[in-house]
Amino acid sequence: MVKSNLRMLESLKKELQELVDEKQAEILQRFFKTGKGEYGEGDVFLGIKVPIQRQVAKKYSGLSLPKIQELLKSGVHEHRLTGLIILSNKYKQAGDEDKANIFNFYLKNTKNINNWDLVDVTAPNIVGHFLFDKKKNILYDLARSNNLWERRIAIVSTFNFIRQQEFEDTLALSEILLDDKHDLIHKAVGWMLREVGKKDEAVLEEFLKQHHKVMPRTMLRYAIEKFEEEKRKMYLLGEVE
Repeated sequence: MVKSNLRMLESLKKELQELVDEKQAEILQRFFKTGKGEYGEGDVFLGIKVPIQRQVAKKYSGLSLPKIQELLKSGVHEHRLTGLIILSNKYKQAGDEDKANIFNFYLKNTKNINNWDLVDVTAPNIVGHFLFDKKKNILYDLARSNNLWERRIAIVSTFNFIRQQEFEDTLALSEILLDDKHDLIHKAVGWMLREVGKKDEAVLEEFLKQHHKVMPRTMLRYAIEKFEEEKRKMYLLGEVE
């Protein structure tokens, strides 16, 4: 089994390497802010689009957690993303015990889930799904983390709750993150609030009436994106009491 997983890992990496698109890689390096001092500093891209990575991931569903961890430790973005897609696929097929193991594995690897797409593709389907009917304390710990990606995992995980008409934790975590300094958190919180509004606009408006005057502008814009134009203008101008 060890040799089989090793061969599987080597085969996966070889297949990804054969799909390299240097022009696309240059575009992605810029898009994901990989320059010095930027949030994705040093991240290396092969230039493989996500749908293609999903196709590759399906072939390697049997990859073990230790080998997935090797992918997550890689400096190559597509290695980490493909590994996380495999992990998400394994979670969907797992029984309760294995789901718990995958959840714990995910939390132990947050330092390697270190770009916004890696978070967004996985957090709702693993963390959010696992915690839906359990205590959510870990999300509040993550929301107060010094690690940008852990804070994003906290709020984006609640997408799974929102889908099931549960808004309490999204709103509470959004309050915690109102003063966050990073634009990627402003966008994530605004996105989740917008999703709440799509399910129940009155719940979103109640939150906005309390907080819209102190929300970061990007967060507010994302949150009210689906409002009618006149209502959007009123919020942006601070004319809603």
